[in-house]
Amino acid sequence: MQRAYMSALMELAEKDKNILHLIADSGTGFDEMFRRNFPGQMYNFGISEQLMTGAAAGMAIAGKIPFVFTYGSFLVHRAFEFIRNDICFQNISVKMAGMGCGLSVSTLGPSHHTTEDISVLRSLPNLTLLSPATPAQTAESVRTAYETPGPVYVRIGMNNEREFFGESYTPSISGLDEVITGREVVVFSTGSILAEAYEAVNLLRESGVDAGLVNVWRLKPFDSGAFLEAVKGAGLVVSVEEHSIHGGLGGILSEVIAEKGGPRLRRIGLADKFAAGYGTLERVRAENGLDAKSIYESITEAMR
Repeated sequence: MQRAYMSALMELAEKDKNILHLIADSGTGFDEMFRRNFPGQMYNFGISEQLMTGAAAGMAIAGKIPFVFTYGSFLVHRAFEFIRNDICFQNISVKMAGMGCGLSVSTLGPSHHTTEDISVLRSLPNLTLLSPATPAQTAESVRTAYETPGPVYVRIGMNNEREFFGESYTPSISGLDEVITGREVVVFSTGSILAEAYEAVNLLRESGVDAGLVNVWRLKPFDSGAFLEAVKGAGLVVSVEEHSIHGGLGGILSEVIAEKGGPRLRRIGLADKFAAGYGTLERVRAENGLDAKSIYESITEAMR
């Protein structure tokens, strides 16, 4: 997803010299690629996310289009005051990308996990929040961020995410992409955990359940009308996220159902806890009940 992000950003930077790539010592090879191609459009602020975010606001006021890029856990939590006051309150066009969403940085533990960013950021007025699941969606999210007035936050993974959409992929206007059609149980996922949700839904279908899967790539603004249309006639709705269920996708769906009505909801994610374990992403997901088998078992339990 990082490669897709940087490729899309460089395509835009080639056409628009006002685009700037701002980093905080993230130190990836993709950053060096951008530096070689656009040396005058990149700034490294070192390990100083607050300064980078505040400077981005000033650059945007001066007519530039800064794309802030660093680990989501550091960007959201260290620089929150700057995101709130300098960017969202002023409603200016700073684009922010938090890499390593969810449990992507699985070997380094909760200090590097990005499992509360949706909860924290979706409370901010004026902010558009995008959560792509695949490289193709990531590239489209970069283009969407560029075309969207005002502040935008894009959360991306970094574990060679599986592609579910073709080269001709065009994101849905609603922000909800149907991956598998089914009406008895409808599963909604966001971010790179789509692959686990996909396998879990296939397990349900093999057991005779008419299960569907919808990927939510835009979390804010959330299209409640499209959501309610997608779950019409369903007996159970399930949210799957590599994030806290409090304020995340599960929180969004529960708010819509509470206000407008809808089927029963089962939320699958981190239930008021930090993720346990260290190691590969597969191992950490399994330890926290976020692998395909655990998701399948949680859904079948909810059906009973």
